Amino acid sequence: MFFDFPNIEESKQLNSLAMAYIGDAIYEVYVRHHLLAEGNVRPNQLHRIATKYVSAKAQAATLHHFFSKDYFDEEEQAVIRRGRNAKSRTVPKNTDVQTYRYSTAFEALIGYHFLEKNKERLEEIIQASFVYISSEGRK
Repeated sequence: MFFDFPNIEESKQLNSLAMAYIGDAIYEVYVRHHLLAEGNVRPNQLHRIATKYVSAKAQAATLHHFFSKDYFDEEEQAVIRRGRNAKSRTVPKNTDVQTYRYSTAFEALIGYHFLEKNKERLEEIIQASFVYISSEGRK
């Protein structure tokens, strides 16, 4: 599952919040596809399960878990730092500022790989996040 959008010139230079903006949308599509592929089809059930994956808390926890495993290369770490340090004018509704910043960093990383058309790495990170979030739900 990947879209053949035209390249965005100098996507590496985009504002981190812009990368997080597209990363949020891409991750949401992958989550929805994942849930449908697992046979979850009732709308209220889909929404409830999807929030387990797309919440700021889940994304921040996933990012911390991956860091503990030395999962990211230097370039990815730089994207994550930029995303975490981006100054958002929005105030998080259901989480603290630090969790919100780490979830923004996760979304920026997803956006970065999408915009750079790093399909294999994008899907590797997303699939690993699904495994981690699913396993955390069982604890």
